[in-house]
Amino acid sequence: MKAFAYVNATNEREVVAALKTDGIALPLAGGQDLLARMKDYIDSPDRIVNVKNALDTTVTSTPEGGLKIGAAVKIIDLYENQQVARMYPALNAAAIEIGTPQIRHQATVGGNINQRPRCWYYRNEEFVCYKKGGSRCFAVDGENQYHAIFGNDGPSHIVHPSSLAVPFAAYGARFRVLGPKGDREIAASDFFTMPTLASVLKENVLEDEEILTHVILPAPGNVRSGHYEVRYKASHDWPLAFTTVVLTMNGNRIGSARVVLGAVAPVPWRSKPAEAALAGKPLNEDTAMLAAEAAVSEAKPMSGNAYKVQMAKTAVKRAIMRAAGLKTV
Repeated sequence: MKAFAYVNATNEREVVAALKTDGIALPLAGGQDLLARMKDYIDSPDRIVNVKNALDTTVTSTPEGGLKIGAAVKIIDLYENQQVARMYPALNAAAIEIGTPQIRHQATVGGNINQRPRCWYYRNEEFVCYKKGGSRCFAVDGENQYHAIFGNDGPSHIVHPSSLAVPFAAYGARFRVLGPKGDREIAASDFFTMPTLASVLKENVLEDEEILTHVILPAPGNVRSGHYEVRYKASHDWPLAFTTVVLTMNGNRIGSARVVLGAVAPVPWRSKPAEAALAGKPLNEDTAMLAAEAAVSEAKPMSGNAYKVQMAKTAVKRAIMRAAGLKTV
């Protein structure tokens, strides 16, 4: 690890100012991702900007009836917040699945959203892939069992690693970001970017000197939600596929739906076919099965990950069943 300058920012504006440099400056919050990348020589910043004391660490109510979550809120505090648990149960369910107790007490909301890919080629300094300025994705002809089954038309085949991005997108959250030109709000569904040759070095729309400061959740309204993850083991492990569903009810039927899948695409993957299959239907196991079949109708697995199609189908079905209050096993 090379030497670097360290800036301890005390407010948002100081963060933005400190990120402006002729070299590479990166923000540090919980450090669960950045420090690992530095140790593995994936990133070698010239300056580290500590944002732990600069960004909001609270969860507050909004005038519209939603919640405003600071980017520096720790995962454990998000999980233990009673308003989050009551108003957004699928977000609560996702938070407790992240990492280990030690990681949840250190990692932050903003860090989870903005973490870099966990692809083993990207994380190995010997492989100069598209994500590191190279000219190929090694997963195409290599070990791709944990890679994408949706959105595979671009140059990179990563899956987005964030557990919180999926329920945030499903609940229609907005992200507030701050930069030299001021602040702006971006819909969670527009924040993450599919890889193209022009954008492959990043996973979102943040500019180099911008910082995510808050997640703003709208009032939940008359919805039912569910979250389900499939992984090899129940203890610390990365999910192989997971789903958050948010269903707007019209009496005993589903008026409209948001179905967002995680660990299966380069972005939190919203399934329009599954949403169409749910609209106007009763909320029951048969409907859940139809929606699950529709959700994977557009899957394009790679050579070694066709098994993830069934896992994604299971995650969609069981997330809907949880929204319905039905047993999933």
